[in-house]
Amino acid sequence: MEIPEPHDPDPEPTDAGLLARVRGGERDAFAALVRRYAAGARRTAVLLGAGEEADDVVQEAFVKAYRALGGFREGADFRPWLLRIVANETRNAQRAHRRRVAREGSPAAVPDGLLPGSGAAVDPAELAVSADRLAALWLRLHALPDDQRRVLVCRFLLDLDEAQTATVLGVARGTVKSRTARGLRRLRALLDAAAPHGDPAAEGAGHG
Repeated sequence: MEIPEPHDPDPEPTDAGLLARVRGGERDAFAALVRRYAAGARRTAVLLGAGEEADDVVQEAFVKAYRALGGFREGADFRPWLLRIVANETRNAQRAHRRRVAREGSPAAVPDGLLPGSGAAVDPAELAVSADRLAALWLRLHALPDDQRRVLVCRFLLDLDEAQTATVLGVARGTVKSRTARGLRRLRALLDAAAPHGDPAAEGAGHG
């Protein structure tokens, strides 16, 4: 007897497929995009300095993204396009609440979600060392010029490539490359200057 092959569940819809449905009038399709990218959008807002305004920034970004879909180029990558709106809204929040954001966004406080995962295989001692290194890195990252800091956040904390970073920040790809190089040099110098001699953990943070 022939055994029927198991039925595969419906594949996850692509961004392009969801966007086509949105253009066809299906609002639920945009809700699916919101669910898909909400966490990443919030992480972007937090890391770029939105502080406690992050949720409001993300909500406004999605509203503006929905309204701007008519200008979204078909076939383009949706994620960096969306994150550019998030980045712009973060800048707006910073300008509107400059003093409060400066206080809430103290570089001594590492944002939630940036610390290493707490899976069962994580050694608590190793996690503590990683957290210390990350706190030192976050502190020195905020000592960089804003343009260099934003590029490094996009490239290495949000895992965006050069082209995506250029889209998010609204600059040329060559600018991303040069700011990345300058920012890394300056960050390494700051970490080296802060590392006590003979402290392997501190030295590892500067050269890891």
